[in-house]
Amino acid sequence: MQNNYLPAPLKQFVDEVTALLANPEEESSYLPKIGESMRTLVAQDNWLDPAYAQPHPQYYQQYLLYADPEDRFSVVSFVWGAGQQTPIHNHTVWGVIGMLRGAEMCQSYAIAADGTPTPTGAELTLAPGAVEFVSPTLGDVHKVRNALSDQVSISIHIYGANIGKVKRHVFPPEGGAAKDFISGYSNVA
Repeated sequence: MQNNYLPAPLKQFVDEVTALLANPEEESSYLPKIGESMRTLVAQDNWLDPAYAQPHPQYYQQYLLYADPEDRFSVVSFVWGAGQQTPIHNHTVWGVIGMLRGAEMCQSYAIAADGTPTPTGAELTLAPGAVEFVSPTLGDVHKVRNALSDQVSISIHIYGANIGKVKRHVFPPEGGAAKDFISGYSNVA
């Protein structure tokens, strides 16, 4: 996909977000609007190209669907095989996650001064149509996993930058220094 051809529902979503970000507002103003657009996008499960829904036997996949030419945002599909999960990590930018297919479990964390992650709140289950937010202002550290042991789960994410280029952090469960990483994309070299 990557900006060449966008299915109609994804194009509508990208157009709505582009229009919202054209007029600078506070995050608290535009994030709920992006959330509503995401709900509309993931309400239909007939638009995602099968090429961007392929699991890997060992690792979750992050496929770039659209990158804003000005790097203001990016849209990706996350494809989770059975039992796959992320480490505890952050984003450093705002994000909106919409569940398209299957189910995910998401646990938020707070990071202590010594680097130890501590769960905050209950682990959330995201079912198709559910939308969740991340942001340094709302809570930006979490761990995500496929909630299903026997099938693939897919979520659609939008981030307030080209997330495949952003330096982020993984937090070891035992604490200590965070490790830097840049995620890249499964479908972009």
